[in-house]
Amino acid sequence: MAGYSIFFRKSVERDLSRIPKRELARLMERIQALTTDPRPRGCEKLSGRERYRVRQGRYRVIYSVQDEELTVWIVKVGHRKDVYR
Repeated sequence: MAGYSIFFRKSVERDLSRIPKRELARLMERIQALTTDPRPRGCEKLSGRERYRVRQGRYRVIYSVQDEELTVWIVKVGHRKDVYR
């Protein structure tokens, strides 16, 4: 199986800048793991959208998968309380 490429929306840079460095490292590992398995065990498909959510501690990563282009777009990253706003 070929690997997926990860892309970030511009707004995600601001989201990531708000996360403490220690937790950011673990979060980035979780995002990097999406290159080999974009729908890992524990991910949830969001209703009404072609987006998925994975958890990393108290943070959530919202992303979409384009299987035809083998890409994963990170749409939003944030604390579990803030990610759905």
